[in-house]
Amino acid sequence: MGMNDKYATQEPDRSEIDALEGPAVVEFGAPWCGFCLAAQAPIASAFATHPDVRHIKIEDGSGRRLGRSFKVKLWPTLVFLNNGQEVARLVRPADEKSIRDALRKIDPRGQ
Repeated sequence: MGMNDKYATQEPDRSEIDALEGPAVVEFGAPWCGFCLAAQAPIASAFATHPDVRHIKIEDGSGRRLGRSFKVKLWPTLVFLNNGQEVARLVRPADEKSIRDALRKIDPRGQ
């Protein structure tokens, strides 16, 4: 588990995301997106203290159902889940603190 550094081009079904057990973060974005690239360092720093949180990076775009099911409009969007239920959401996070705060909501054992 821990931070994932590659966007998956094959998106899982929403039912698979809803059935996840434990803490997870679904990150929607694209490898060419400037906002997404800028967010990677703070995301990596925040995840370093939460190694048990599953990180699923999904390449989003036109015609992608999973992003639409989460009503994603801007990238990156991070959806923080606990047992498949959305607990928090960050859109275009720019700082590590906001990401860490959201991670603590789903993984209070993190450092």
